[in-house]
Amino acid sequence: QVHLVESGGGLVQAGGSLRLSCAASGLTFRNYGMGWFRQAPGKEREFVATLIRSGLGTNYGESVKGRFTISRDNAKNTVYLQMNSLKSEDTAIYYCAATLRFGLVTVLDEYDYWGQGTQVTVSS
Repeated sequence: QVHLVESGGGLVQAGGSLRLSCAASGLTFRNYGMGWFRQAPGKEREFVATLIRSGLGTNYGESVKGRFTISRDNAKNTVYLQMNSLKSEDTAIYYCAATLRFGLVTVLDEYDYWGQGTQVTVSS
């Protein structure tokens, strides 16, 4: 059974940083592209970042470009999201997801597995 478990969320002041982690089990991690999405109250889930299996290709949502960095450690079956210069509008539940599709996948429906999410709250 596949499990994706996010951690690292919390409360941070605007301008601060957080690093989210997502530990995967029950799948061959290196065969999956990984992504981060987020959902704020009353809004649809939106794309944040993705990277390909090797970790050598990445793509970001416009609102986080230059501030967030996605990375992965295939030896640890873990994907990370480093979030810097946080803003109040970054407040959301952050989800990691895994996809068997090739390339930089930004569409929510093209992901096969999802974690339960971790709350990030940025105070202004």
